[in-house]
Amino acid sequence: MDKTQIDKLGDELYNALCSREVLTPLTERHPDITIEDAYHIQQRMTARRMEKGARIVGKKIGVTSKVVMDMLNVHQPDFGYLLDTMIYNEGETIPMDTLIQPKAEGEIAFVLKHDLMGPGLSNADVLRATECVMPCFEIVDSRIRDWKIKIQDTVADNASCGVFVLGDRAVDPRKVDLTTCGMVLEKNGEIAATGAGAAALGSPVNAIAWLANTLGKLGIPLKAGEVVLSGSLAAMLPVKAGDNLRVTIGGIGGCSVRFN
Repeated sequence: MDKTQIDKLGDELYNALCSREVLTPLTERHPDITIEDAYHIQQRMTARRMEKGARIVGKKIGVTSKVVMDMLNVHQPDFGYLLDTMIYNEGETIPMDTLIQPKAEGEIAFVLKHDLMGPGLSNADVLRATECVMPCFEIVDSRIRDWKIKIQDTVADNASCGVFVLGDRAVDPRKVDLTTCGMVLEKNGEIAATGAGAAALGSPVNAIAWLANTLGKLGIPLKAGEVVLSGSLAAMLPVKAGDNLRVTIGGIGGCSVRFN
């Protein structure tokens, strides 16, 4: 795609975000769109948000489970940017009128104390650079009508990122088994989903290493102080006004969020 097309689609996604409206899938209108095109569109959409004062505070990894990879017919994750305007506090209420078609994911968030710059980084490098891990919710949201997405659609739409909530504890990642730790996600007091760390590329640490190495090839570091969401540990859970959610991750802690 040329820059004019990329800017036009990035602006469409930004305007859809602001107006809480949905778009026809980009892949329907532009069947030849590539993943590289989609990342350029994502950059345009993000730049529009930063022009209004938003600040990058981290990154998110998506498409980390085999189920989602099979659904989108891809064999690698994707990534998007976390902005300070996306942050909600533990237990805080999220107004539904700020979102379009949200779904909740229970995840493990990494907070970095050192920069990570690939390629060639190992899991040990990731652990050395991590200050702590925290339980979190990512509330994914799509500007694409009815979530009818292919990988190019979600990448262009900042990896379908909505908002995120960090939990009530910060834990040294060397003191918990991030592969086998179990997750329980409750919705309105009933268990709605379960999972484990291994759901994210075999381990959330694998996911962070993948991202650091992928970004490193593009000359982009993961920076000290940034938050990195390592991928969902279970299927996305649709939410509506009135819902109360809590996720608990063994050895790490819990996180709660409400919607009104």
